[in-house]
Amino acid sequence: MSSLAKKIVAVVSVFVFAYVAAGFVMSRSDDQKENAYKAMTVYTEVLDHIQSDYVDQPNVRQVTSGALHGLLDSLDPQSSYMSPLEYKDYEEKTSTVAKASAGVALTKRFGYISVISSLPDSPAAKANLRLGDVIEKIGDFTTSQMGVDQAQVLLSGDPGTAVKLSVIFRGKTEPESVDLTLEPLAPPKVVTATLSGGVAYLRVPTFSNGMADQIRASLEQFKKAGAHKLILDLRNCALGIDKEGVDTAQLFLSSGTIATLKGQTVTPQVFSADPSKAVWTAPVAVLIGNGTAGAAEIVAAAISDNHRGDTIGDRTYGTASEQKLIHLDDGSAIILTVADYYTPANKNIPAEGVVPIDVVRPAAVDDIAELNNIYPPAPTDSPTDPVVKKALDVLQAAPAQKAA
Repeated sequence: MSSLAKKIVAVVSVFVFAYVAAGFVMSRSDDQKENAYKAMTVYTEVLDHIQSDYVDQPNVRQVTSGALHGLLDSLDPQSSYMSPLEYKDYEEKTSTVAKASAGVALTKRFGYISVISSLPDSPAAKANLRLGDVIEKIGDFTTSQMGVDQAQVLLSGDPGTAVKLSVIFRGKTEPESVDLTLEPLAPPKVVTATLSGGVAYLRVPTFSNGMADQIRASLEQFKKAGAHKLILDLRNCALGIDKEGVDTAQLFLSSGTIATLKGQTVTPQVFSADPSKAVWTAPVAVLIGNGTAGAAEIVAAAISDNHRGDTIGDRTYGTASEQKLIHLDDGSAIILTVADYYTPANKNIPAEGVVPIDVVRPAAVDDIAELNNIYPPAPTDSPTDPVVKKALDVLQAAPAQKAA
């Protein structure tokens, strides 16, 4: 290794040593102190072997960047590191509001960007991007060292922009080339229907700004039409603003806790029900699935844990959390998860998701391995949909009650 490389490694070593040492000093328990000490010891040992035993002179800058990417990736799918060059590009692209988008909810899976869900009629939906698809490349860039926010930026831009993807579709092993064209997304609207037996159906595609007001208006219309039971379909709903989820939960709860946001350095914030905001007090069943994430999870957990209605379907994805962009002195940046949402039963949503009271999976699938290789059916309001059918059975058994 050259003297210059060794100097760079030494500087990096000092940086990491300072980071670990700071954690050591600031730890609040003996166990944390012991863990910090062990981490410092292991790092020093690994660094020593790299300097003395590695086959060739490594590109230290590249190694350091890769290590920092890996450090943040190891925390959770939403946290990420951006090198100075990556962050500069990110800042430039986010300095103006994108006029078009792919309309897809993303996460990290198997070390790559992965799809949670696509908005109906969006470019992503037209490209058949669905839950579990792994996006290996966006353009010429591999997603292995790319954060979710960076990927979203690359999938946003001017209308008509063509984006080439390399995608490993669910159940496949080889990537396929996929072309999509960015389009302006129409303002999302709830889907409503009236089913037999006075049951109303309401599907939420996303919790974007203003969605809670849309839902309130729909509930008022249902009441005027004489509906006295409701199916709230949150399947494939993974985008939106957490506040809209909290505001939507308010519409169904006259008492109790909606959610709690807390983290190591974040003062716990408890969101409580306000009886003056409750609109629907009649029975409700909430449909959820693996494509349910974020704000939708807050709504589902609030209704379920407060015993306002059953959750039906499959476990949600688990992403309801809050991130913070932190600038670093060398021009790089990190996006760090600083707080998670907890259910009224004090369960960590990103860690555990929301588990339905009544589990319903595709009737033709009996084996979990097979389930992992097929796409969940698209949400519908049809009584032949096994999740809707179960909801109708649950609501039929519930005593009718007039909505407030």
